[in-house]
Amino acid sequence: MRAIFSRLNAGGWRELYFFSSIFFPLPPSSPQSGCCASNASSIHTADMWLGLEHFSVDYNLCPVATCWKKRHRSTTPDSGISRMFQRHSQPKVHPGGKSRLVTKDGRCNIELGNRDPGNRLAYLVDMWTTFVEIRWRFVLLLFVASFTGSWFIFSLLWYWIARSNGDMSEQNATDGQGMCIANVNSLTTAFLYSLETQTTIGYGGRAPTGQCAGTVAVIILQSMAGVFLNSFMCGVILAKISLPKRRAKTVSFSKMAVICLKKGKLCLLIRVANLRKTLLIGSQIYGKLLKTTSTTDGETLILDQLDIDFTGDGGKDNLFFVYPMTLYHIINQASPFYEISAETLPHQDFELVVFLDGTSESTSSFCQVRTSYIPQEIQWGHNFLPIISRTKTGKYHVDFSNFSKSMRVATPHCAQCFEGKADAKHQIQSQHKQKRGIHNLAFQATDIHDTMDVTKM
Repeated sequence: MRAIFSRLNAGGWRELYFFSSIFFPLPPSSPQSGCCASNASSIHTADMWLGLEHFSVDYNLCPVATCWKKRHRSTTPDSGISRMFQRHSQPKVHPGGKSRLVTKDGRCNIELGNRDPGNRLAYLVDMWTTFVEIRWRFVLLLFVASFTGSWFIFSLLWYWIARSNGDMSEQNATDGQGMCIANVNSLTTAFLYSLETQTTIGYGGRAPTGQCAGTVAVIILQSMAGVFLNSFMCGVILAKISLPKRRAKTVSFSKMAVICLKKGKLCLLIRVANLRKTLLIGSQIYGKLLKTTSTTDGETLILDQLDIDFTGDGGKDNLFFVYPMTLYHIINQASPFYEISAETLPHQDFELVVFLDGTSESTSSFCQVRTSYIPQEIQWGHNFLPIISRTKTGKYHVDFSNFSKSMRVATPHCAQCFEGKADAKHQIQSQHKQKRGIHNLAFQATDIHDTMDVTKM
């Protein structure tokens, strides 16, 4: 038996299906409306005999495939058996042919040009946000320049006070004249005194004597400026460290999206994982489809946004985001992917942007994670590999090596094909039910053994 099943897995199902089609021929069919015009002939008698379901596509009756075939002159095989058993493989398209609005790590690829020069002053008005959003190299440069500059500016004031009082080494002080600042007799010593005063080091070698009233006012001014500068720079650094987008670095999306069957429906699946053990409270996920469309008035809308609803096994909102989750979008008549097939998908021009919103459990800060998928990053006829298992000790193990990996699965050619086949299957089942009748459990048959008296008139 093992040898028989190995032979079947190696390709014997195709041969078995061929010979079964000889003994179980297809009944005559007539085309119907819909994507694939499926009826009773869509479900092969041999399929039901073998217990198999293959998603066949009649390319001559499918409007999606026919339109794409005329436009791109597709070399679709005409063999019905090869179409019946084919796994939908996408044509190879150069990955660099599509530019992104949102990169894989969530950054927006947009450039603001021809701005009014007067609007640039708004960045200085909103100074706090500007300092928080600038890069770290500029923050460190600002940190060094602000402290060094403040020390040097106040050293000039101390140097001016000492020089005005005649405390310099090259000046000849008069007898009985006291010094304003002890041991400050040059610009270098004035700079050291300014640094020691603002940082409250206090080596003791240089100190105000109290004989000049101006030194008291400058000490008060420099102390207040130092406190303000310390508070501002510490706040900027702390704000940059605790930015919510830093928390987003520990949330990962799968590199590819897949399209396959889930719970009897054709769905687009993505996988997302929280790399930390702390939860994202109130998590919700949604998507936007960006594409160029034309209105009925002839207006071309660049980057038109369409809503894409994602849901999980636990619902749409307030996800229990403690383990990697597979979220899916049902491709139905309300979905923008409804008219897309396996062949036309790589040649589409759109970008699917996925958002994940949540509040960090440890910092109570709201964060948003973004990523995007272009048509070349959506695999039709694939499904994600399982990554969650249970160990012998009772813990749940997550294997991130299979996080973005997928495997080929039998998948309908398009959503319209799948719905047409499902309607045809339901029609066949209803026809069989009408032929066989309905068994009434309340009906009871009784035998009558007594003869009946017949009165003749």
